[in-house]
Amino acid sequence: MSETLAILVGGGPAPGINGVIAAAAMEGFKCGLRIVGIYDGYRDLAAGREPKTIELTFDDVSRIHTSGGSILRTSRTNPARDEATLDRCIAALASLDIRYLVCVGGDDTTFGAAKIAERMRGRVGVATVPKTIDNDLPLPDNAPTFGFETARSVGAGILESLMEDARTTERWYVVVCMGRKSGALALGMCKAAGSTLAVLPEEFPDRADLQLVVDTIVGAIVKRRVVGRRHGIAVVAEGIVELLDQDAFTAPVERDSFGNVRLADIPLGTVLRDSMRERLKEIGVDSIVHTKDIGYELRCAKPVPFDVDYTRTLGYGAVRYLIEGGSGALIALSGGKVQPVALADLLDPRTGRIRTRRVDTTTEAYRVARDYMVRLEPIDFSDEQRLHALSAQTNVPPDEFRSIFERVALA
Repeated sequence: MSETLAILVGGGPAPGINGVIAAAAMEGFKCGLRIVGIYDGYRDLAAGREPKTIELTFDDVSRIHTSGGSILRTSRTNPARDEATLDRCIAALASLDIRYLVCVGGDDTTFGAAKIAERMRGRVGVATVPKTIDNDLPLPDNAPTFGFETARSVGAGILESLMEDARTTERWYVVVCMGRKSGALALGMCKAAGSTLAVLPEEFPDRADLQLVVDTIVGAIVKRRVVGRRHGIAVVAEGIVELLDQDAFTAPVERDSFGNVRLADIPLGTVLRDSMRERLKEIGVDSIVHTKDIGYELRCAKPVPFDVDYTRTLGYGAVRYLIEGGSGALIALSGGKVQPVALADLLDPRTGRIRTRRVDTTTEAYRVARDYMVRLEPIDFSDEQRLHALSAQTNVPPDEFRSIFERVALA
């Protein structure tokens, strides 16, 4: 009887998942393996239930690589929440009589795969394929995670439409986009579309207060008015929430099984919009501000050719790694070649969780984006002519404008 390769998907959707499934399955067929898809990620495994599965055939997967979503669905279940949950996962996997397991997911799925591989000790070969539109996994050569390029492309297109609406109606949009730990998607979308500014968690090395974030955007609104422009778009990474004091939000902050704040339940855009309106009223600026969330629109988009190409190589690489006796690695590419990265090496020794890749604000890639943004800078306060021009757009004198907004330029 043929050995069995199982595939599951965890975490949020990302464009390209089906490309990994297809490539892994097709390479498995070539190696004489039986291919089983596990529906709904770790959900049933963690509960100790027999998971719903499908035996995949060539016809099932041959044309799915260009489609969005996941034919195996997905879930955010944490298989390593505690020892009892991990034990149930191990037992359920053993009952499926599988030899190899390919897990497609982001940092939390990768963390779960690492724990499963550690416990399985080679009895089941485990490989994980990194997926997240947040682009926050530490891959070799600073390679993007699959799904990011599609999400950036689709997101930039949405921003371009909003920018035209903003110009036409002379209003501002505060656009909140996905990015729990990293502002890479917000920055990438802003830079590609030429939006007015992006606000990232990485720009606040310690903690940020709500007013600092608000005044960063309000300062940009005032600065744009100096040159006669009363419209713009601020792209804000949702991870800003985790830097703010929780009393900024009226409802209790809920967490998922991985301990992450449920960002989708927090109305960050509304909170920023209302606070901006208050600040604008205080300084006598009559700007129209609206809010828009961009996130779910991106996760199941049809993958761009880059992600189609990328995921097919990753799926192939995962199976070749397992067939050749490997286990316990994340499958990445370096110089066009498959490079397994030991899951244990991805763990942060301080937290015991997968390390996060954040936007490096010292690089030229960030500097170029920042230089094209409209934001208050130190020169706006050291140059008296600039300061007076900014103050003239408000009802506050230059010294008061400085006392309100100068810390934004130093942030």
